[in-house]
Amino acid sequence: MTSATSDDLDQLLTFRIEAASWISKLGSDQWSRPYPADRLLATIEAGTVFMLRDGNRTAGTITLTSEAEEGLWSPEELREASIFVNKLTVSRDYASEDLGGRLLEWAGDRAYQASAKWLRLDAWTNNTALQRYYLRHGFEYVRTVREGGAINGGPRVSGWLAQRPAQAAKHGFEDQTPSPQPFAG
Repeated sequence: MTSATSDDLDQLLTFRIEAASWISKLGSDQWSRPYPADRLLATIEAGTVFMLRDGNRTAGTITLTSEAEEGLWSPEELREASIFVNKLTVSRDYASEDLGGRLLEWAGDRAYQASAKWLRLDAWTNNTALQRYYLRHGFEYVRTVREGGAINGGPRVSGWLAQRPAQAAKHGFEDQTPSPQPFAG
């Protein structure tokens, strides 16, 4: 695992387009709207985007942040130290290796190292296959939020909320990322 750099921006945008194409073949409109490059670059510069590399190839990527998307989690939930998973993507070339599950283990371990209580996410509201995937990987459904707008325009489409406790895990990745900053308090 490495931290993404601004040099990864074009690769990440292409990676997302490829993932959207595959998802659409499964009947979902997830990620059909382009993601703003400036927003992605800002997350890279904030140090929240991580790359799983296999030599010079990108096998997967995940974004982890302590900032929740507005309007999804209650004030009470936001008082609990949490790490939020965003933009988890695995190359189709690695689809049979459960890299997504291992990335979630890595994320849960990272959240644990930061003294977070929860690893949380919001998934595409109408992608039931993706929701089942997260449930199989230890997440518990919290609720679905449909009110509000998407950060890349249009109505909210990613409001299926789930969480699992942050915990130490063996993910098997060589982690070259900086240690996470612990939550205060």
